[in-house]
Amino acid sequence: MSAPRASAVAPDPAAGAGAAADPAGQDTYLTWLYVPGDRPAVVAKALHSGADVVLVDLEDAVAPERKPYALAATAELLSEPRPGPVPVHVRVNALAGPLADGELRTLAPLPGLAGLRLPKTGGREEVLRVAAAARAAGGVPPLYPLLESALGVERAYEIAAAHPAVRGIALGEADLRAELGVADDAGLVWPRGEAVAAAGAAGLPPPAQSVYPDVADLDGLARSCAAGRALGFLGRTAIHPRQLPVIERAFLPTRQEAERAEEIAAAAATDAGALALPDGRFVDAAVVAEARRTLRLARRRTA
Repeated sequence: MSAPRASAVAPDPAAGAGAAADPAGQDTYLTWLYVPGDRPAVVAKALHSGADVVLVDLEDAVAPERKPYALAATAELLSEPRPGPVPVHVRVNALAGPLADGELRTLAPLPGLAGLRLPKTGGREEVLRVAAAARAAGGVPPLYPLLESALGVERAYEIAAAHPAVRGIALGEADLRAELGVADDAGLVWPRGEAVAAAGAAGLPPPAQSVYPDVADLDGLARSCAAGRALGFLGRTAIHPRQLPVIERAFLPTRQEAERAEEIAAAAATDAGALALPDGRFVDAAVVAEARRTLRLARRRTA
């Protein structure tokens, strides 16, 4: 098993332009919007929707007969170094299927690609195979394996730490629910905790929550986000722009949280290592790092 590594990984020596396209502030991304790759007009609107990242989907959202067109349209979009104001990731088709290799060869060298989402990742070897294929095509972009099976969840840390190009992991809960026969959220508490713990152990940002499928139920979305935040998730993937403001509000720190973070960061600026705050609370380096991320998130309110 690989040793944990810092999230600020060195770039792959063979990485292409896309590997540098993700901003350094990834740990303050809160909204990730899925859009179907065979609808270029919808993708263009998504780039200006307010999402932090646009996820162009070549997999579930695209009918089989339209997948070649979706790939061609996405490749055209990503031929520009900056296809829009926010990073663009692409979810390719299943790694074990017949389409993924061709998609990797087409997309990996493109300058506008900020990340590849890898569906149904089942282990370290799959991540290494994707990285090798991308390198052969011209460069290794940031990789985001999706844990959508019981095997993927069991190997969550192995996947998260598989390669320096892995910049995040996430659950794919629809497939996971179907495989496990889970009827409600209670059955997903352990997989969710495992994903959060694996990301932290590998030095990656906290994972974003999986999509909330009822786009009309914004109150339910808000409650679900609050529960996810309590488990350690940061932000959420969305399938409709109307979900974005709800997700952002749910994951932004409260004024009280920002004030506590400011106190911790101020104390750490004058005292290295573990320290005690004036009210007697004891904090260490991990708490200080979290406080600084909270302050970066709080600045979104005034940006």
